[in-house]
This record gives sequence, structure tokens and C-alpha cells, in this order.
Amino acid sequence: MTDVCPAEQIHCSVLLEECMHFLKPEAGRVYVDGTLGLGGHSAEILSRSAPDGRVVAFEWDDKALRCSAERLLEFSDRLTIIRRNFAQLSIGLEEAGVKGIDGLLIDIGLSSLQLDKGGDRGFSFQRDETLDMRMDSRNPTSAQEILATCSEKELADIFYYYGEEIQARPIASAIVNYREKESISSTKQLVSIIAKAVPKRFHPKKIHVATKAFQALRIAVNTELENLAKILDDAALFLNPGARFCVISFHSLEDRIVKRKFKNNEMLEVLTGKPVIPSSAEIAMNVRSRSARLRVAEKRI
Repeated sequence: MTDVCPAEQIHCSVLLEECMHFLKPEAGRVYVDGTLGLGGHSAEILSRSAPDGRVVAFEWDDKALRCSAERLLEFSDRLTIIRRNFAQLSIGLEEAGVKGIDGLLIDIGLSSLQLDKGGDRGFSFQRDETLDMRMDSRNPTSAQEILATCSEKELADIFYYYGEEIQARPIASAIVNYREKESISSTKQLVSIIAKAVPKRFHPKKIHVATKAFQALRIAVNTELENLAKILDDAALFLNPGARFCVISFHSLEDRIVKRKFKNNEMLEVLTGKPVIPSSAEIAMNVRSRSARLRVAEKRI
């Protein structure tokens, strides 16, 4: 499998040192990586918590799970991988036989595997792929289904609220008009529809015109904001006193949710008044890290 998924070569863990600074992995402790991805953060936690620190990792993307399991084979005696979304934290911890944890990390961005080697799932508009966008293949709702069945208003709401797309209405209208003649099944089709629907003078200069709509559609398919809200509400119940909860987000929409939930949870003390951002050196090495934001809270003693 190594030649199919060289995890170390295609993935750079974002804000790795900053996360370790706050988590402070130690031997004998139990940590949760809520978004295993290709295993970069988990590998570092396991290395720093040797010889007997443990990681319970959640991952619902089966391809990422298989890749990271191979990458982390040397830690298999201290690593438990659960194919669930982090929103199912309580169920996963029960399955792993864990009641309390000493640290929790979630990174709610797309991995390089999904963007660059998505397996024809349509996460990126840089290639012509099937409009699927499901992180978990067991999810019954795909991007195609949303585009085919949602009303114009529902589509506009998805693009506006999940993508903060100010051209949500014309994009939604164009999609409904197009699907009356032909089904929308590929990223190329959707990009073309969006580009034509948004007047040239409103095309953003720094990002692709389809960026926000694609983001919104992916969030809707995978109920990402609902999942984020749930773990933010539930996590403190499983954190041991003094345990840290680290959240890396990539969009202002997600960051605002994290900031509000941390602030309003009486069991948590916020450790980051402002979000921690990547250094210029990290951005130079990994341009995709430029929009990452880390917020950290600690379970009150």
C-alpha cells in the first residue's frame, strides 16, 4: 500500500509544534486525535508520550484511515483507530474502553490526500471529478444529490451561510436552471455554472470564483458545522482536569463557532485570547497552512 499512499510525502501537519506546546504529551496519558487524517499529529503525540502514552484516533475517511494505519504501524500497540466522526466522541471512547482523556486535538481542514488524491470525490475544483464530496462513503447524501434535490432557496442558504458567498442567489438560480436541462455530476460542470452565474466584476482576485461555493457544498454534505458544534459541547465532559482541547480551523465561520463555544463553556478556561497562526516559515513550506487558526481551552480543575 505504501506506493499508493505515501502519507509523509503528501501531507504536512499544520501548526504541529504549537499543538504540541499546548497539549504537552506525557508518558502514561491518554490523548484523542479527533481528526487522524494522515497521522501527522498522532505520530508526534505518540512519539512524545513514549513509552506508554496512548492515542485514540477518530477518522471517517476510509482511505485516510488505511494510509495512517500503515504510517503509524510502529505505534500500533498504543494507538486505537476508530472509524467515526469526532462528533461521536462518547461512543468511540466507550468502544475504546476509555472514560477520561488528557488532551484532545481536532484539525477541521481538508487533508492533502483529499485535495490532491481525492479518489474522484470532487473535493477540489482543480480537476474534473465526480461531484461526491463525502468524507465517509457510508454517508447516503452526496453533493450530486444536494444539487439535484434542494430548492433554489435551500441552495442559496447553503452557499450563503456555509460559504459566506455573497453571490449565493445567482449561483443557486443558475444551478436550478441548468439542472432542468441536464444533471450536474462533475466538478467541471459546477465550476462552469458558478463562473457564468457570477458577473466578472464580482470575481474575487485572491481566490477562485468557485472556492466558497465548493466549501459550502462540502460542509453541507458532511454536516461539518453540526459535528463541530457537538464536539465543542461534549468534549469537556470527557476531559480530565487540566486537560487541553486544541482546535485548528481554516475558515472564519468555523473559528467563530469555536471562539463562542469555548467562551460560553463554564467547564473550560480559554488559553488563547487570539487564535494562534502559522509562522511565516511554516507558510513558506506549506502555503495551505496560511489560513489555519488554533484555539485552545483547558478543563478547569
